[in-house]
Amino acid sequence: MKPGLLSDNPLSSMRMGLGLAALGRPGYINLGHAEDLQHSYDVEAMEARTHAVLDAAWQLGLRYFDAARSYGRAEEFLGSWLRSRRIAPAAVLVASKWGYVYTADWRVEADHHEIKEHQLPVLRRQAEESRALLGDHLKIYQIHSATLDSGVLENVEVLAELARLKDRGWHMGLSLSGPRQADTLQRALQVRQGGQRLFETVQATWNLLERSAESALKQAHEEGLVVIIKEALANGQLTSRNERPEFASSRRVLEDEASRRHTTVDALALAAVRARPWVDVVLSGAATVEHLTANVQACSLTWDEEIEDRLRPLQEQPEAYWHRRGGLRWN
Repeated sequence: MKPGLLSDNPLSSMRMGLGLAALGRPGYINLGHAEDLQHSYDVEAMEARTHAVLDAAWQLGLRYFDAARSYGRAEEFLGSWLRSRRIAPAAVLVASKWGYVYTADWRVEADHHEIKEHQLPVLRRQAEESRALLGDHLKIYQIHSATLDSGVLENVEVLAELARLKDRGWHMGLSLSGPRQADTLQRALQVRQGGQRLFETVQATWNLLERSAESALKQAHEEGLVVIIKEALANGQLTSRNERPEFASSRRVLEDEASRRHTTVDALALAAVRARPWVDVVLSGAATVEHLTANVQACSLTWDEEIEDRLRPLQEQPEAYWHRRGGLRWN
């Protein structure tokens, strides 16, 4: 971890955290999400499930937890878990995001599940909502899926408000999405407020299929930003659940290598991320204790050049990857 930013926080050598995108709402795009939730969407049942996964994460040694305002009730569930387990703010590292509004109204089928609004009134409202739900546990606040098209990195009022929140004690970050992650990150690295770089963390997609942001993320790491990787399993595409015919040959490669290493496909994919020296934290997006336990096997897997050479051909063109991701069904 970077000295002076997160060195005092309780992140072990596991370098793994838990993201709550699939736990805080009935609908999500992960393959098999409905089966993970057993088609049970009662609020109390989902809160209990979230607490069970958080309990397992705690027992396994995870101390980094990531939520967002648009993840349904994820912040609410995480906050109630932190309070009920009497977990001190200094014992965990909690991050959340602003900029998307949850609009599915607790339904799996919806015209829009979330809507991007990177405007000052939304930032002010959502920052207060996040603070109310997560209190002193909240340490990192991120722009949710910043892009060049949204104009958020040129919005003077928004940047000034983020600087004010930073002065109040939050670390500022941004998450990225889409085939132009690298371009957006390069722009973010140039943003200054009061003569100082505004952003201290970046959360981006990198996985065995989508590696296009690697050079930019490596640069960000070298310049002192904390690099957090999301969607390491490509929303379930890098698991045994991916039965897409076009993926069959790649799946065989993954399964053969996982068998050779006495591990699972998901652990192998997560280990690929942990093997990058410029990655500080990789997020598991597990929605069940079983899947989380399998994911954590990545922490004991030794990565080597042989694995790297065998799995490098899985890489896809970013435009094709993001086009397919955009077509994943909310379930």
